Amino acid sequence: MKVLHVISSLSLEGGGPAQGVRNLTSFYASMNVSPTVLTLDDKDDSLGNTDHLEVIRLGKGKGIFSYHPELVEWLKRHSHEYNSVVVHGLWQYHGYAVYKALKKSNIPYYVFPHGMLDPWFKHAYPLKHLKKYIYWFLAQYSVLKNSKAVLFTCEEEKLLARESFWPYRVNESVVNYGTTITEIAKNSKSDDFYTKYPELKNKIIFLFLSRIHEKKGCDLLIQAFAKIAKSNSDLHLVMAGPDQTGWQADLEKIADDYCIADRITWTGMIKNEMKWGAIKAAEVFILPSHQENFGISVAEALAVGTPVLISSKVNIWREIKEMNAGLVGDDTLEGTQKLLQAWLDLSENEKQIIKQNTVACYKQKFDISQAAKNLIELIRIN
Repeated sequence: MKVLHVISSLSLEGGGPAQGVRNLTSFYASMNVSPTVLTLDDKDDSLGNTDHLEVIRLGKGKGIFSYHPELVEWLKRHSHEYNSVVVHGLWQYHGYAVYKALKKSNIPYYVFPHGMLDPWFKHAYPLKHLKKYIYWFLAQYSVLKNSKAVLFTCEEEKLLARESFWPYRVNESVVNYGTTITEIAKNSKSDDFYTKYPELKNKIIFLFLSRIHEKKGCDLLIQAFAKIAKSNSDLHLVMAGPDQTGWQADLEKIADDYCIADRITWTGMIKNEMKWGAIKAAEVFILPSHQENFGISVAEALAVGTPVLISSKVNIWREIKEMNAGLVGDDTLEGTQKLLQAWLDLSENEKQIIKQNTVACYKQKFDISQAAKNLIELIRIN
């Protein structure tokens, strides 16, 4: 069986969906499935390791919707080569192109919204939401309604998606999601991180590992950390991730105002051994997001035994709480401060119990091999 995945970009700097495609398809070979990814990346764009994939790059799309004049025709010419098509993400041209190219064919397609139907966006960006409503009526609703299934990563995402737009009549399916532990992840050590940042070796590291973006609650984290940092001079915050909106300068100003600039290390985007070394060096991973569909980095932290501190707006918070693999708080300044303080107030025995639960939580809830099986079984049934 051959499955075509269509995504606007496979670059890891674009966030979770690109990593999710890699993780999901890494298990296809064991199920006799051949994966291909069609992407609007240029031939010289750095995409990292894609050895298990056939990657077809059409080149950059135009404008905010990434319109590509050759996409529909390419799909019409080649779609018969695949048993099904999986679209990743909403609000861009590639999803509409799949709908347009396949609506008169017998090739089914599926859509992963990747959290892009979360009602948080409606409240946080009302003007953008109004513009999206126009696109919803013009194209996006038809893309979803005519798909074989809209694929959700957890029950929470499915329920929240119903609150964003009307009309909303789609075939819902929860296939789960997660990550996979590569040989690099298994073999990396905290020293892979300390080699570059030796001054942090004896620090108690709180690690943020995600995009520097407003929805991630970075400002809350810095302010909350400033309030609890005075309790222990060994506490240190590592902010690891790409700054795609230019917000880091404002965040650094906040740190200066709170006189904790020297207690924060900004690494930019980190990959491979450096990334996994940072996760293993951290006492805890923290993500106080205002909206997070899944949070692959949360699952990655759990997989290598690092407890997680997350907001209740990270859609997998129930699973974390159920398995006692971390702590959950509100996505407010007060909530973030309480979250950090709650960890510090735990006894060493209580911290060890949570740490011991992390890997079990990953294996039971977030091992993406099961998500891959769920997806392929759904495709085969249909």
